[in-house]
Amino acid sequence: MSKSFTVEVNKKWCKGCGLCIAVCPKKVLELDSDVKCEPVRMEDCIGCRQCENICPDLAITVEESGQ
Repeated sequence: MSKSFTVEVNKKWCKGCGLCIAVCPKKVLELDSDVKCEPVRMEDCIGCRQCENICPDLAITVEESGQ
């Protein structure tokens, strides 16, 4: 059984720099119409936490989802 992950973005902290989008190997994240990071393919997340680690504003949290 494969693990699933939840990506949460604090939109108040996100400045839309795009670093998280650039490092995500599964292209889970995109910028929304307000130029804020948004998880659009969360089912593809492998839990590598690269987005969480690179975010200069600490706006992203990746957690393992219970199944």
